[in-house]
Formats: sequence, structure tokens, C-alpha cells
Amino acid sequence: MGIGKSKIDPCPLSPSWGKSQSMDTSQIHHGSCSKKAEEISLHDQAKHNNTTEEPAGEPEGQEGMEEMPEQEAEEEVFLKFVILHAEEDINEALRVQDLLQNDFGIKPGIIFAEMPCGRQHLQNLDDAVNGSAWTILLLTENFLRDTWCKFQFYTSLMNSVNRQHKYNSVIPMRPRNNPLPRERTPFALRTINALEEGSRGFPTQVERIFQESVYKTQQTIWRKTRNMV
Repeated sequence: MGIGKSKIDPCPLSPSWGKSQSMDTSQIHHGSCSKKAEEISLHDQAKHNNTTEEPAGEPEGQEGMEEMPEQEAEEEVFLKFVILHAEEDINEALRVQDLLQNDFGIKPGIIFAEMPCGRQHLQNLDDAVNGSAWTILLLTENFLRDTWCKFQFYTSLMNSVNRQHKYNSVIPMRPRNNPLPRERTPFALRTINALEEGSRGFPTQVERIFQESVYKTQQTIWRKTRNMV
């Protein structure tokens, strides 16, 4: 992606030191050998070379490996959805992400906190919104307290208006836990039918909104845009 994924940092891989340590130990051991032992070792080595000498060449399997590119570029993925949320609602956003992916099979998806760190928030927001088919606004009591969240939903709405293929791609959602009351919801969001997790019609809403045909259309446009860059 598009998103990759911010408040959650991936743990860096720790280097392996075991191999270099064993090599040092081996060198120390050889340095302590007696002269006689060295002569015996050299004699055995010469004998071994005479009996097991192989034609010069690269080890088996190396030739095929060299023909492969040094580093195969990982194909970017166009996501099904991104969840924009308040900083205090990371756990709730993760729960909703798991609900949509595992219970309804809408995958892959990401929450905004999983976007790569070390980049500007605006760049992450652009990648998240335009690198996914649907933008879910997690409407909780915390959402409107965060100025950054207000900017996110206004920007997302303007993006859906200005880009024809992103029309109806912004989905307000009131989760089961700590939902924002309807009367306190900004007018711009009240004009959009929100996902109501607490309602009995929630599964039907999800099925009606997240249609595979809509995803495929947006994915095709996204790929064309990426190839033009």
C-alpha cells in the first residue's frame, strides 16, 4: 500500500551473534594446538583432498539462486478498509478490525495506528484513505475530543466528494462500546447512514456496504494510478 501500516511500532529483528562467537572460539582452539598435532592434521587433510577432490564449480543449487533477483519487490496491497480512530480507541479499533475481518471476511483491513511511523501524519492519512476502498470513522466519545480526528473526517469527506470513484466510501460507525450519541454527531456525518454495531440490522448493513464489485473497481483505478507515477 497502500498502508503497512502510527502508534504501533514493529519490533526490529535482532541480529544473530551465535555464528561469529563460535568462529572466534574455533580460532582460539587452533592457536593452542601443538606442532605435532598440526602436522597430523595437515597430513590427514592432504589425504582427504586426494580421495574426495571434486571438480571446481559452484555448490549445487547456487546457480539457480543467482538467476533470481537479489530482492524481489513485494507487491503492494489495496486494502478493503482503514479505520480512523482517536488515540484512546486503539483497542476498540483493533476489536472492530478483527470483527470485520474474521466474522464477515472483509480483509485485509488496517487501523490508522498501524500505519508506518517516521512519516508525516498527512502522508499516512493520504496513503490510508486512497490505499483502501472504504474509510471507517470510529465514532466514539473520544473521537470529537481529538482535533486530529476532526481533520481526518473532514479530509476524508472532501476526498470522497472530489474523487468520483471514492463516492460513498466514507463509513461512520458507532461501535458497541462508548458510541458517540447521534445528537452530538457533526451534521456532515449525520447525512451519511452510519453502521450501528448495536442494532440488529448490523450484519445486513455490512453486507450491503462492503461489496466485492465496488472493491474491485476501486482496486483497478488505484493500480492504474500507481503505474502512472
